[in-house]
Amino acid sequence: MRLVKDENYQRKERKFFKKHSQLVDKYAEVLAKLKTNPFDPSLKTHKLKGELKEFYSCSLTHDYRIICIFLIQDETIVLVDIGSHNEVY
Repeated sequence: MRLVKDENYQRKERKFFKKHSQLVDKYAEVLAKLKTNPFDPSLKTHKLKGELKEFYSCSLTHDYRIICIFLIQDETIVLVDIGSHNEVY
């Protein structure tokens, strides 16, 4: 799988890690798992419902999530948002 970060996501990512620099290593680990197996049980990847039904969520930690879109035919995962449960939902 290929991970895509658009400018909007990169801005959110920078802002997130200014506040949570201790999660940089965990984030790298999660992205590596997402690339090799997006449904690795440790990621708790699941499809969202309601207005976010086209998106998936995976866990960075118990408190923080990464929101993404899976484009399976292109083997691409587009990262959309990162933050706490309340921030991204």
